[in-house]
Amino acid sequence: QVTLVESGGGSVQAGGSLRLSCVASGVPTRTHCMGWVRQVSGQEREGVAYIDTNGLTDYADSVKGRFTISQDNAKNTLYLQMNSLKPEDTAMYYCAADFFVLCPYRAGEDYNYWGRGTQVTVSS
Repeated sequence: QVTLVESGGGSVQAGGSLRLSCVASGVPTRTHCMGWVRQVSGQEREGVAYIDTNGLTDYADSVKGRFTISQDNAKNTLYLQMNSLKPEDTAMYYCAADFFVLCPYRAGEDYNYWGRGTQVTVSS
């Protein structure tokens, strides 16, 4: 059974930084597409960034140049380094994953596996 556990959220002032981590267990294969998705209560989810086995990455326009997604495959851990945080980055951040597929070849934008989320709050 795949489980994803996020950590690293918290409260920070605008301009600050946070680093989110996501540890995956029960991983069935090395082939994967993993990402970070955020959601503000009452609003639709927004894909923030993704990365796959080959290191292919993509970012939402709203975070390009400020956020960096990375992974440590040996530790089954996904990271999101968030710099120059803005109040509009405030949201619950979820780690998500698909296995047996690389990011460009997924059928849709949703993921099959999700963590419980970690809250990020940025004050002005």
